[in-house]
Amino acid sequence: MKSKKSRSIVRILMGSAMVFAGIAHLTFKRKEFQGQVPRWLPANQKVMDFTVISSGFVEITLGLLMILWKEKRISTGLMLTLFYVVIFPGNISQYRNRIDAFGLDSDRKRFIRLLFQPLLIYGALWSTGADTYLAEKYEDLKVLEA
Repeated sequence: MKSKKSRSIVRILMGSAMVFAGIAHLTFKRKEFQGQVPRWLPANQKVMDFTVISSGFVEITLGLLMILWKEKRISTGLMLTLFYVVIFPGNISQYRNRIDAFGLDSDRKRFIRLLFQPLLIYGALWSTGADTYLAEKYEDLKVLEA
């Protein structure tokens, strides 16, 4: 029971953080989030702004799903995990191109930020039970191969 409560708390906290980040994308941190747009995308201001705005809407949606859609929490956890994987190149780009944003004003700070992405991925999987679901599916595949 304690684990279920802990998972729910982490899920709601992650969802709340995603909603906040999404709102920040659309409003007061919009310019800073452009620093995380990968530099292999066109450096056109409209493209960068579209990327930030669209990812903001995705973050708000995923955040609300994490908080409210308990019946589909595993699917939501998998979607949030995929989102964290998809946006990771932006974090790498920020590091490789030495872009200052969000107080990440040194190579060391930007590198440390990279190390947190696996924790976010694990948090999305664990807090929604998607980790257990994937482990069970993996075991089912092993049985089929035998």
